[in-house]
Amino acid sequence: MAAFATFYPLGNADCTLLDLANKSKVLIDFGNQRNPDDPKDTRCDLAKVLHEDLRKAGRDYFNVVCFTHLDDDHCQRMGEFFWLRHALAYQGEGRIKIEELWVPACAVLEDNLDGDARLVRQEARHRLREGKGIRIFSRADRLKAWMAKEGIDFESRKHLFVDAGKLVPGFSKDGEEGVEFFVHSPFAWRQDEVVIIDRNGDSIVFQATFKDGTEESYALFGSDVDHFVLADIVNITKRYGNEDRLRWDLLKLFHHCSYLSLGPERGLTETVAVDEVKWLFETQGRKRCTIVSPSKPIPTPGSVEDGSTQPPHRQAANHHRRVVKDKFGDFIVTMEQATPTPGPIRYQIDRNGVGIALAVTTGAGSATAKPARQG
Repeated sequence: MAAFATFYPLGNADCTLLDLANKSKVLIDFGNQRNPDDPKDTRCDLAKVLHEDLRKAGRDYFNVVCFTHLDDDHCQRMGEFFWLRHALAYQGEGRIKIEELWVPACAVLEDNLDGDARLVRQEARHRLREGKGIRIFSRADRLKAWMAKEGIDFESRKHLFVDAGKLVPGFSKDGEEGVEFFVHSPFAWRQDEVVIIDRNGDSIVFQATFKDGTEESYALFGSDVDHFVLADIVNITKRYGNEDRLRWDLLKLFHHCSYLSLGPERGLTETVAVDEVKWLFETQGRKRCTIVSPSKPIPTPGSVEDGSTQPPHRQAANHHRRVVKDKFGDFIVTMEQATPTPGPIRYQIDRNGVGIALAVTTGAGSATAKPARQG
């Protein structure tokens, strides 16, 4: 049975929906940043699109909702959309339920939050106290100490935690789900050694392995980590002989095509990746692989955007284009579709690999339905 991965055009913001072989739905982030009062805003009306998807599926819930970290571009307006257990104010008709919430440990620990980030934290804390409906990524000692202070027994809830280097319970590539999730980050040692919480550095990174028949396909979801964290992930993965856990046919690009996910210097025409990240892209990406950049259009040379410190960065995009060109693959930017209103980009994942399921026209050319793996 095929699975699907759908990416939504949200500007520099993230949301990906995985439809699994058994019809389960896994939503990764919810960065609904479209301005409803601006008719010229071409970003996706995420709430409307997801409501329609769930209506067609005859349900009012996601099996999993994962917030990789608490920056606005990953959780904005979630309080308008989801049914939250921790407060009656966020319950009622039309709200979408979450069977299982995934958050990094720092999402439970962080103080001085407001808005939607605070709502995610409060919901995570509530579910942790209840002891159900949540997965927390990394069992950092700092979190154990917080639980003890709050009177929450860790031993009775340790089954809710998933450490880096482990599989997320409840999913099997050989079972009806047809997928397994291998966790690469966050690292417990990072959260215990660093005094100030680093949302990007301690965000959730995982590989999804999909299996259809005897064939496997791989997708890598890297949140907003930089080249330092990616280098740690690569080195630790190699140390344990798990190089296959960093294979990818489909890569959700890190931090909206920022050069800092590749290396310390932007470069003139192309960002030079540090050795570990170079290996991740050039060795681990398979033939006919696809990189999806959840970002604004790539700046043109000399434009105002090209001089900005904010992603996307043209030099990083040139790196990614070269990598996929050498592998006969695709580089897709969610906001670069040549239509009045960019639409979701959907990929089918089956025994033929990862192939685009909806025709997408981009500023760089046309990406049409294609077989993913040949030869």
